[in-house]
Amino acid sequence: MSVSTRPLRLLSSTSNRTNLPLFVFLPGMDGTGKLLEPQQAGLKSIFDVRCLSIPPDDLTGWDGLVEQIAGLLRKEKQRFPSRHIVLCGESFGGCLALGLAVRHPPLFDRLILVNPASAAGRQPWLGWGASFTQRLPGSLYRLSTFGLLPLLIASHRVPVVSQQALLAAMQSVSPPSAAWRLYLLSQFEIEKPALERIEQPVLVLASGSDRLLPSVQEARRLERHLPNSRTVLLPESGHACLLEKEVKFGSILKSHNFLVDARKSDLALSR
Repeated sequence: MSVSTRPLRLLSSTSNRTNLPLFVFLPGMDGTGKLLEPQQAGLKSIFDVRCLSIPPDDLTGWDGLVEQIAGLLRKEKQRFPSRHIVLCGESFGGCLALGLAVRHPPLFDRLILVNPASAAGRQPWLGWGASFTQRLPGSLYRLSTFGLLPLLIASHRVPVVSQQALLAAMQSVSPPSAAWRLYLLSQFEIEKPALERIEQPVLVLASGSDRLLPSVQEARRLERHLPNSRTVLLPESGHACLLEKEVKFGSILKSHNFLVDARKSDLALSR
């Protein structure tokens, strides 16, 4: 089901830098991609960065979202067949990234999951949250986002300007779409055999102070079933860890040897 006539897009904040690997960011429930901004400076030196943008009124299901993103990645592959693509999904976007890994593995070379919301369907509050959100008028929905802020961030680690950006991103989504995306999360599931068939190197970032989801537990579960994966624990971080000034995403990728060397075809995860 989809009520939006606007397509998903990959947005670039820089001119094309085709000499670098392509980094495709799949955002959380806000669907804006704008919340990667605090990490852009550190990523732009090593990647050509694109962010997925999902229309704020979109009501597309998992299958439709995954197929649209696959189409966007396929176009990139057609333009530059030998270019490496690193796929990164945060929270809701982590579920999208896993769906792509299961259905369209040839479209990217490495996978990064940041507090993926793949455990959301096992949380009893989620169904209630979807039903409640759907009934809220726009003004009350925008007000309710303030109450969610302590669940999403460790406020002492996130600058005020980034807190304001997070609120604006959440408030940009229509209440029906927010409720729909919560419903999608409640239904999300990938069987163990499907996870075990994902061959790409996978890096999972898990926040130890995540108040929204059991991200560390879920990272360990994924690591058990993904054959070529490792977990990076961020012990003091909240769910929206990429907004934190102490988190340097590009440096994390470098320190864990997770950068793509375009001169090499062997993409095995170094241990």
